[in-house]
Amino acid sequence: MLDFASMIYRIPALLFAISIHEYAHAQCADSMGDSTARYMGRLTFNPLAHLDPIGAILLVVAGFGWAKGVPINVNNFRNRREGILKVSFAGPAANLFLCFVAAFLMAFLNRMGMMSEGIYRFLFWLQLYNVWFAFFNLIPVPPLDGSRIVSELLPAKQSWQFNDIVDRYGFYILIALVFTGITGMIINPLANGYLFIIQRILSIVF
Repeated sequence: MLDFASMIYRIPALLFAISIHEYAHAQCADSMGDSTARYMGRLTFNPLAHLDPIGAILLVVAGFGWAKGVPINVNNFRNRREGILKVSFAGPAANLFLCFVAAFLMAFLNRMGMMSEGIYRFLFWLQLYNVWFAFFNLIPVPPLDGSRIVSELLPAKQSWQFNDIVDRYGFYILIALVFTGITGMIINPLANGYLFIIQRILSIVF
């Protein structure tokens, strides 16, 4: 059951996760020579520039949703392949970094005796949304970042075959993965593993 009382913490956490993910894509593309996102007003942390209303609602309610994709022109990259790979990785990497920052703040504030229930709940959801957003976007199905990464890493012939299949059936594959629970089976071990590593690091620091 959806806990509406938690929305005061979940919605800001979700907006942070979406904003840093899309900003990272835009910033990386800009640094690689493509200023399309800058001209489209996407080089910002303002969540309103990145928010897809239906996708955001579904993320909160169903745990599955999306933001507006950052527009890029791969022909502007100084190195096309490097640009695509770096831009695709940038969003998930930014989410994993923000997840670490949230965990660090939880440990630091707890150690300093400055933790409140509200701060704890916000940072908890900030960790959760970011780690899930990162690994969900690495699934190799369009329009997720993982599909572009796999396409670029495969040899030319296999890349063409991969793109031919996922371009035609990717949406249906993604829906099937989500509603059969397979995404959870994929993401849960990865998310839990990443959070475990963070906790081990922070246990040494604090």
